[in-house]
Amino acid sequence: MKIKSVFSKAFAKYGKVLTGYDVSDLLKKLDDTTKKPDNAVIYEPGDAGLESLPIAKELSDNAYGGMPIQIGYCNGYNTKLNCLEWHRGSELNIPSNDMVLLLAPLQSVKKGKLDTNLVEAFYVPKGTVVQVYETTLHYAPCNAVKNGEVSKEGFRVIIVLPKDTNTEKPAIKEVDFEDKLLWARNKWLIAHPDSNEAKQGAFVGLFGKNIDIYKK
Repeated sequence: MKIKSVFSKAFAKYGKVLTGYDVSDLLKKLDDTTKKPDNAVIYEPGDAGLESLPIAKELSDNAYGGMPIQIGYCNGYNTKLNCLEWHRGSELNIPSNDMVLLLAPLQSVKKGKLDTNLVEAFYVPKGTVVQVYETTLHYAPCNAVKNGEVSKEGFRVIIVLPKDTNTEKPAIKEVDFEDKLLWARNKWLIAHPDSNEAKQGAFVGLFGKNIDIYKK
């Protein structure tokens, strides 16, 4: 699939690049204090060390208009789509390695179903502060692709979200169809049948190819 840039016009419907933030200390702590698996992906919703930095208050006050946030990370090695998720509230991605995001519009989900042909890929250079709108389907980042080859270095990515997102799922009574898709707190998810999440009971809503940027 064609990999576009987050600086392209094609990205405008999914989010935007934020400027003016000095994230150097944030990325240094990410690289110095967090693990990066070689063949898996790990995610931590909130990290006390990252949240203790001065940039945390700036992101809360400026990027989220004074709302409480959490700063965590997603690290590892990944080339597949597997699932797509969304939240109430935008997500910030700040990578310390170049990476690729696989995205699709929430408006295209019909009764929990989405054709993976609608998914688009976007290249994110390291150090870029990317806002992903709440109407954008996304999931774990993918390794960068350089000169037609998938990078072997994997990725480390700061993930900023409204506080308590992706923590324990609340106990709810289903009152709306979307309730079937709730996978964690403030996390609605649709899975591809080939994914581990589907095997764990996630709602199977992705049909078509389970995109793998490693395979042409």
